[in-house]
Amino acid sequence: MSEGSFPLNQIYFYLTEGCNLACRHCWLSPKVDTDGTRYPTLALSLFEKIIAEAKPLGLHTVKLTGGEPLLNLDFLAMLEVIRREGLGLTIETNGTLCEPEHAEAIKATCERPSVSVSLDGVDAETYEFIRGVPGSFAKAIKGIRNLTAQGLKPQIIFTIMKRNRDQVESIVRLAEELGAGSVKYNIVQPTARGEHLHRQDETLNIKDLVSLGRHVETIVSGSTPLKLYFDHPAAFRSLGKIAFDGGCSVCGVKGILGVLATGTYALCGIGEHISDLTFGHASTDCLADIWEHHPVLLKIRKELPAGLTGICGRCLMKKMCLGSCVAQNYYRSRDLMGASWYCEEAEAAGLFPKSRLIDGSVHV
Repeated sequence: MSEGSFPLNQIYFYLTEGCNLACRHCWLSPKVDTDGTRYPTLALSLFEKIIAEAKPLGLHTVKLTGGEPLLNLDFLAMLEVIRREGLGLTIETNGTLCEPEHAEAIKATCERPSVSVSLDGVDAETYEFIRGVPGSFAKAIKGIRNLTAQGLKPQIIFTIMKRNRDQVESIVRLAEELGAGSVKYNIVQPTARGEHLHRQDETLNIKDLVSLGRHVETIVSGSTPLKLYFDHPAAFRSLGKIAFDGGCSVCGVKGILGVLATGTYALCGIGEHISDLTFGHASTDCLADIWEHHPVLLKIRKELPAGLTGICGRCLMKKMCLGSCVAQNYYRSRDLMGASWYCEEAEAAGLFPKSRLIDGSVHV
């Protein structure tokens, strides 16, 4: 790693372009694939090559995601590579394909593997309306139980929309019963399928989201020993919550790189929709050259957070938040320094906390 360069802390591997579910809100919109053979999946040889090139740049953790990462037929072999190389592991999965052998292999990969399982309802009717596949709720529950049987405590990810709004508290009770370690409440992002949900008015409005975030962090959190995270920008969290939870859900974009299922380097999975945020191919391009010299990555490191515009540029939390999600902001505005849609809507509605602004006022 060159002197003065940023370490490449983590790589997000998008192991497949397919998914065995058809979730209404997915910000990546993967193609429906029941067995992992219809669409591109990342080759094991390329996975190993990327890790070998990334370790000298500072790599210490990998995230396996998708699509649905367990659709990749080399998933177990990739876990063995991670174990052999002494790396940390994070997995994002829908859980429906997680059999006992997967859970056992995940447990053995590193000291504290982190697994997040999406579960957007406490009953089959709600969950399967959102996830689009009959019978998938029981499979997700079984997958979670396979993980907890190995002593893992997965995080439950619950994406909030009008359809499941009344299950915000009951998902905590289910998570407790399943042996999960935490619950993270995601907001539907206006990207890909999520953009359609926003247009169809199936998402909560900004007033309801701000109110719900406050309710989760003050009332619901007090009812459970589990950690609860509401994924709204840092300006809407109490200082106590930030200090206690270590700034959960703040993207470390300056130290992260994505790898798409095709082997293309990208800012993250958003590269599947926006070619501007892709940086070359792992089979032909040197990772060190991309990481240390690509203009998009250099711009992010040089200009964030000082270059943020709009409400994000005037926010006291911008050094922590970094605009919430650079990829999402670029998707909307084609501006890497663009403001968060959530914060813009909150400002327009008079709901942005004045105490979190540099100038102490909200522009409406």
